[in-house]
Amino acid sequence: MPKKTVTPPTKKHAGPIEPERRHKGGKHPGPPKGTTPTQPPPAPTQPPPVTAGQPVFGQPRPSPDPTSFSQPVTDQNEAEVDLLEALPESGPDPTVLVEPVLTLAQVYGAAGPAKESSITAAGQIVFHSVGDTGSVTGPQTQSLVADKMVTDFSETNSADIPSFFYHLGDVVYYFGEATYYYDQFYEPYRDYPAPILGIPGNHDGVVYSSDTAQTLEAFIANFCASAPIQSPDAGGLARTTMIQPAVYFTFEAPFVRILGLYSNVLEDPGVISAQTGTASPNTILDSRQVDFLTAALKRIKTEHFTGAVIIAMHHPPFTGGTEHGGSPLMLADIDSACTAAGVWPHAVFSGHAHNYQRYTRTVNNLQIPYIVAGCGGHNPLSAMRTTLRTPYPIDSTLTLNSYDATDYGYLRVVVNATTLTIEYHPQSDGGTTKTPNDTVTVELATYTVS
Repeated sequence: MPKKTVTPPTKKHAGPIEPERRHKGGKHPGPPKGTTPTQPPPAPTQPPPVTAGQPVFGQPRPSPDPTSFSQPVTDQNEAEVDLLEALPESGPDPTVLVEPVLTLAQVYGAAGPAKESSITAAGQIVFHSVGDTGSVTGPQTQSLVADKMVTDFSETNSADIPSFFYHLGDVVYYFGEATYYYDQFYEPYRDYPAPILGIPGNHDGVVYSSDTAQTLEAFIANFCASAPIQSPDAGGLARTTMIQPAVYFTFEAPFVRILGLYSNVLEDPGVISAQTGTASPNTILDSRQVDFLTAALKRIKTEHFTGAVIIAMHHPPFTGGTEHGGSPLMLADIDSACTAAGVWPHAVFSGHAHNYQRYTRTVNNLQIPYIVAGCGGHNPLSAMRTTLRTPYPIDSTLTLNSYDATDYGYLRVVVNATTLTIEYHPQSDGGTTKTPNDTVTVELATYTVS
């Protein structure tokens, strides 16, 4: 399929390089016969002028949801071959700092200091999180989730209004091509009036084998730009690019730090290192992300940070869904970093499995929620392997507390000086229902769950 040209960012980034891969599918099938590929249409309203170096988020005026894609997804046949044959991509750029850091104040530009001050004064921060939002059949399912998320900005108490959306990966499907960003990212979130940042999923990193694009090229252009600019992929919509320092990084905001990892392009499992010492170590990756995580956790300890610590990656360490398995070696890498630093997260977020699941894992007498939130709009949803009555003890250290394999939804996260509360909101509740279907609260000082 002809692809839109994307100018790679000039800054150094954490993007791997695409190695040669085996391919049996021949040329990409291209658009349906008799059709002509189109660029994203112009936005329904002209965005306000962009002040140089300053970010823009939602559209100035709401507009109706589209009913179809401007660029239909035509690479399903290619996906069946390439995704099964994908190999781990080479490691992030070695020129990146050991711990790339981005702050909420930087994300908001000139308004950043005031934004952080208002959150601190209010005594809490609220944000959204979910993954697997990209759809392949049309925008309807992801629009259902996005529209309900937008209703959270109409809260009476300003302290309850979300400050950002942290994406858990798979922004677009099936391949991480620039041509899909308008339909599957910019358009669904055109009315979302806050920053959207996050980590890439496996589909964001995979490019089909006959394509000239490098892995993660489009994600980097739209999420890791050196300054907030209006992307050509936005089709004239107002939202500017994000300024993440890398595809793995520490995100600092009042009351919370999110340590995001890139778990690479395999369907299963997630991979963040060379996994040396195992029966089948890979020769593509190194220990850079484990070193990053260790350094970030050690800095938390050195600085006596008392807020919530969340580790996020796309692939779940464990899942009961039918389509994907867990990533025990990736979990061992994360555990090794936590052990070396002497700091454990208060929660772990992931996506990839297309449903909602919540586990509690006990480590060193600490209770840690592990959340799978891959229900952001990609269709179809994934069933669980078996029907269970929860809470269901899996072993002496792990319990499945709750799940929803029948609805799309998202996480609403509330953090204050003493607690981290994670809410699950299904889209079917509608914008007038604010009671979550599942909630867990972690006492930050004691790592106890209620």
